[in-house]
Amino acid sequence: MPEYEQESRVRLRRTKSVTRAEEIQRADYMVRRSQPDKPCHRPRDSLFSWSSGFDNFTGFVNWGFLLLGLGGVRLLLENFIKYGVRVDPREWFLFLSGKSDGGEQYPSLILIVYSIVPVVLCLLIEKGLSLDIMAHGPGMVFHVVNLIVMVLMPMVVIHVKESGFSLIGSMYVCMLYAILFLKLWSYVQVNMWCRVSAKKSTSQTRMRRQSLSYNNLQASSVHQSSSELDEVWHDANGSSLLVQYPDNLHIGDLFYYILAPTLCYELNFPRTQRIRKRFLIKRIFEVFVGCQVVMSLCQQWMIPSVKNSLIPFTNMDVAKAAERLLKLAIPNHLMWLCFFYLSFHSALNLMGELLHFADRNFYCDWWNANNIDTFWRTWNMPVHRWAVRHLYIPIVEMGYGKTTASVTVFFISAFFHEYLVSVPLKTFKIWAFLGMMGQIPLSAISKYVERHFGARWGNIVVWSSLIIGQPLCIMVYYHDYVVTHFGETLLEDHSIV
Repeated sequence: MPEYEQESRVRLRRTKSVTRAEEIQRADYMVRRSQPDKPCHRPRDSLFSWSSGFDNFTGFVNWGFLLLGLGGVRLLLENFIKYGVRVDPREWFLFLSGKSDGGEQYPSLILIVYSIVPVVLCLLIEKGLSLDIMAHGPGMVFHVVNLIVMVLMPMVVIHVKESGFSLIGSMYVCMLYAILFLKLWSYVQVNMWCRVSAKKSTSQTRMRRQSLSYNNLQASSVHQSSSELDEVWHDANGSSLLVQYPDNLHIGDLFYYILAPTLCYELNFPRTQRIRKRFLIKRIFEVFVGCQVVMSLCQQWMIPSVKNSLIPFTNMDVAKAAERLLKLAIPNHLMWLCFFYLSFHSALNLMGELLHFADRNFYCDWWNANNIDTFWRTWNMPVHRWAVRHLYIPIVEMGYGKTTASVTVFFISAFFHEYLVSVPLKTFKIWAFLGMMGQIPLSAISKYVERHFGARWGNIVVWSSLIIGQPLCIMVYYHDYVVTHFGETLLEDHSIV
């Protein structure tokens, strides 16, 4: 036998050394057990070693929550000792009603009522397109003009009218018009899809009728196909038909969609059979209590922290500004978490229950996101679903790349983030816009961290961006708001708590 074949066989036998090593350890252990010294040691790894396989750290999780709770109580006591009790429900009423700004005309209510006008115009344009009163091209132009005017209306009115608008009224108006813009965009696009599909099916039917002779066979086949369609479109009970275009073009269907907790229009939404009274009462209680908690956190904790950050931020005192930023981060993050639960779980589930709306997937497990891209896909499902359905996929289908589609989605999102901040404050900056566009390189960084350092560190990057990024944006806009509306000479006076 050649020498190299013997060497290869030896190597093959050596590949089984793992099992052999375990057998040797086992035999060694049995020999040691037979000794009279009563051995108590065996090969084991420390629990903190990855090779140990130990993963139950529940005690450390409890320790972390307890330590976090004690730190929160200490900050709460410090806040009460320094500022006293600042929570005053009477000021909530003045702030929410706009009387704190000296306004008695309530222009926010006028804009809220006016929001019905673009909705009705959208329905009338769709009616004209469905009846062929209006051509497709001019109809789309009217839709675009209607949507653009609707978005610009709050911006122009709030900027031109000096008094009467409260901050909360302006924010609600801008939020309402932004949501209506997204909803009507979906409404127009879905009806366009249905209209194009209906025209295609009509032309195909006409061509088939021209190619066939008008005889009894044709009549029987038409009768059979119509009966098959009836069976397909019956629901599970077989008692009613699904709504088809253009039967959906009526005011009741449109206003149900406007009130429904979704941004994506469908002709037939999934519906629940009944309203769960106990579930509804829980959501009403959560909305009521959640509003009190958010307002109390803002009045007692957020406002003093924001005001105290003004002078260090203005003087570019890096150390003090960083300390104020970290101090503001805790109440801001708690308020953001409360607002998330209040909005995406309590309020949207409340509306869904009242309207028998069955799709309650308003959020996913964004807290487990290992990169920024995953976070934006999971934390706000109505917006994400709208962006994918009405922006990302249509852009890709037009022949553009996925990168172009993603940048477009972030650009539209950045515009509306800036719209919701700058218009109510009457401080037209680009910080929120840049913050959203900065999510693109931050997403690449978080993916790099996840790929090279593990999913845990990617999740830490996500949480760090949420905890630090938001209070930094608040400090920047508060500084610019004071400088714009009060002047730099009043910075010192406006920072007094």
